[in-house]
Amino acid sequence: QVRLVESGGGSVQAGGSLRLSCTASGYTYSSYCMGWFRQAPGKEREGVAVIDSEGVTTYADSVKGRFTISRDNAKNTLYLQMNNLKPEDTAVYYCAAEDFPFATVATMNPHYWGQGTQVTVSS
Repeated sequence: QVRLVESGGGSVQAGGSLRLSCTASGYTYSSYCMGWFRQAPGKEREGVAVIDSEGVTTYADSVKGRFTISRDNAKNTLYLQMNNLKPEDTAVYYCAAEDFPFATVATMNPHYWGQGTQVTVSS
């Protein structure tokens, strides 16, 4: 049974930093494409960052240069380092996995989702 568990959300002032983590279990983590998505109130869920099975990363334009996605296959863990946070980054952030080794932030079609973690950025 695939399970994704996020942690690390919270409240921070604009300009601050947070690091999200996602621990995966129940599948061959290293062969899956992994990503972070977010959903703000009243908006559709959107892709934030994706890392494929070979470590290639892609980002939404709105977070390029501020967010960094990484994965530790030995620990079955995905990370999202978020720096210079802005109020518009406020959302519930979801970890996602796709049963395919390659995808980008524009093409990823997740098969599995975490429960989400709230990130709130105040001005």
